[in-house]
Amino acid sequence: MNKKDNFIQDINNGYSSKGDSIILGGAILDGEAVAEAHLKIPLKTLNRHGLIAGATGTGKTKTIQVFSEQLSNAGIPVLMMDIKGDFSGIAKEGKEEGFITERHAKINVPYNVAAFPVELMSLSKQNGVRLRATVSEFGPVLFSRILDLNDTQAGVVAVIFKYCDDKQMPLLDLKDIKKVINYITEEGKDEISASYGKISTATTGTILRKIIELEQQGGDLFFGELSFETDDLMRIDENGKGYVNIIRLTDIQDKPKLFSTFMLSLLAEIYQKMPEKGDAEQPELVIFIDEAHLIFNEASKALLEQIETIVKLIRSKGVGVYFVTQNPMDVPSGVLAQLGLKIQHALRAFTANDRQAIKKTADNYPTSQYYKTDELLTSLGIGEALVTALNEKGVPTPLVATMMRAPQSRMDILTASEIDEINNKSKLVKKYSEEIDRESAFEILTKKIADANEAAAQQQEQAPAKTSKSEPSTTEVVTKSVLKVVTSATFIRGVFGVLTKIFKK
Repeated sequence: MNKKDNFIQDINNGYSSKGDSIILGGAILDGEAVAEAHLKIPLKTLNRHGLIAGATGTGKTKTIQVFSEQLSNAGIPVLMMDIKGDFSGIAKEGKEEGFITERHAKINVPYNVAAFPVELMSLSKQNGVRLRATVSEFGPVLFSRILDLNDTQAGVVAVIFKYCDDKQMPLLDLKDIKKVINYITEEGKDEISASYGKISTATTGTILRKIIELEQQGGDLFFGELSFETDDLMRIDENGKGYVNIIRLTDIQDKPKLFSTFMLSLLAEIYQKMPEKGDAEQPELVIFIDEAHLIFNEASKALLEQIETIVKLIRSKGVGVYFVTQNPMDVPSGVLAQLGLKIQHALRAFTANDRQAIKKTADNYPTSQYYKTDELLTSLGIGEALVTALNEKGVPTPLVATMMRAPQSRMDILTASEIDEINNKSKLVKKYSEEIDRESAFEILTKKIADANEAAAQQQEQAPAKTSKSEPSTTEVVTKSVLKVVTSATFIRGVFGVLTKIFKK
């Protein structure tokens, strides 16, 4: 056999699939598409996570769009974290242009336009499904890591959570935990000291400043009720297509702490709530994290360890996580080692550092007798990528240059009226639009302090003027007062400190 015949055989053998699969595109050899060689990715390996990388303008966004369309067609829900605002067009049919027809003829893949079921979501005040979580749902461990606290400070946070558990005071939003910190530092310091040990005001001051920093990045909008139920990400429409859930993050690019806070809380809760799936025929959910470097650049060592741990474990729950970034070196090596599918678009070599990064990137891919990987990385065209995946047995497939298929949906953003149309039809927008501010730690402690002050004032007024006995202090009165029981529910936290959602409206 000649070179081309060998190539076709190697690719078709390497990417063969007995079960259901998705086709990302056609193979390229010596700069030309090979119509007889297609990249079939088995659905059952898509929970092994992945990386989609490449310089700006090389086609990453369209690759994610294609990937998400194929997943939706297979009945697999998708969660996209859309920082640039590029993905919303997936809700509307595309338009077959001449270049699309030509591309699909080259790779011998049929093309038809299609729209996909979409939910638009937001962590801020943008229109869409509001995503929230309570402080209690994070638990002390995850909350401390989000704030980048040291061991001593994290220990104080654990005491705060334990105190609120013991006194049945829900921690719902940031004003709740700020109120508790102020209370244990001032009016309730003797109460805390007697039951839980002394707490340094310097430590509580540092924690409070960290919380204020998070608050300024939008944490006050994220923490609260009604908290989002992860089951609402797993929906299938009446046509059997998985919903594409798009979190619109265009207004929080400068708020990486809020972004990483949400991502970790979501992954941790999904891990806790979803049952073990084992080797299922297809994933339950696939998550795309765009501009992943925003997470890793700002993350502390403890936070990186948390991310790596979750990525290792969550695949057993049938969830695939795909990191999208310009340079694969943006993703820590511990996370890269967990990835099964890698789609590498072109990289640009303008400096010596760029060339060194390209060499390192090439070393992370399998060797190939058909390509010089480091040279190919700089010569790939728009919509072309190097791909390696896992076959059904979990064995890495051959590295192959690929001409990606074109998206079936619109390759542009939605208009404001189209966004309103989607939101007006959404059941989830109605479900999560109402802000709930029920009685929690803030209200309970505010009332407790006010009652104690009033009781102290009354005792002082009633005391004989000649008595020399000292009046009870506010702290003593507070210590003896009885907390109103606001709930009989038991707080139960999972492996990552995520609270089971037991407080309902």
